[in-house]
Amino acid sequence: MLLEKIGQNAGLVWTVLENGELNIKTVKKITKLTEKDLNLALGWLAREGKIRFHELEDDLFVALT
Repeated sequence: MLLEKIGQNAGLVWTVLENGELNIKTVKKITKLTEKDLNLALGWLAREGKIRFHELEDDLFVALT
């Protein structure tokens, strides 16, 4: 059941990122996921090679690959 929830949250994050690159704080705010659930979803997408990260000043940004 936990894997199903992580997969669903990853889909939610994917949908948000279809509009372009965002910082992690914005993704969290839009998706309304807890920090733990967001991190699990981002890990899922990163492991599958679906997203990329970069830092700008002290912000972490994420985008679809």
